Amino acid sequence: MKEYIVATVEEIPTGEKKHVKIEGRSICIFNVNGDYFALRNSCPHQGAPLCEGSVGGMTVCESTSQGSLDQLVFIKEGEILRCPWHGWEFDIKTGKSINDPQRCLVKTYDVKVQSPPETLQAETYPVIIRSDYVIVTI
Repeated sequence: MKEYIVATVEEIPTGEKKHVKIEGRSICIFNVNGDYFALRNSCPHQGAPLCEGSVGGMTVCESTSQGSLDQLVFIKEGEILRCPWHGWEFDIKTGKSINDPQRCLVKTYDVKVQSPPETLQAETYPVIIRSDYVIVTI
């Protein structure tokens, strides 16, 4: 597996996303509360560009104790991606569909944040100028 540098952490602040292309693959990188996740930019339903979808949370019904009425609770803020074409919802952290997590999912990719080495050194080559030509020797 080959690793690709796609951004600095400053380029994708919390709650934001960045679309990149890697080896012909369209991929969306998300920052969810300081953790980074990458999903294929294609909805499994009809191929919509998921990066154009909205990111939010979801409402669930929770039972309260002692037979009280159920209450609606908003959860997973910033973790749910909605397809821009038909509203299908996916968990950004897992790629799984909210409605059918066992059978419908978006391809995910491993992401890590890594500090650069303390000293960067460029590979250099001798350059000779002859007349009007610049010649590099490797």
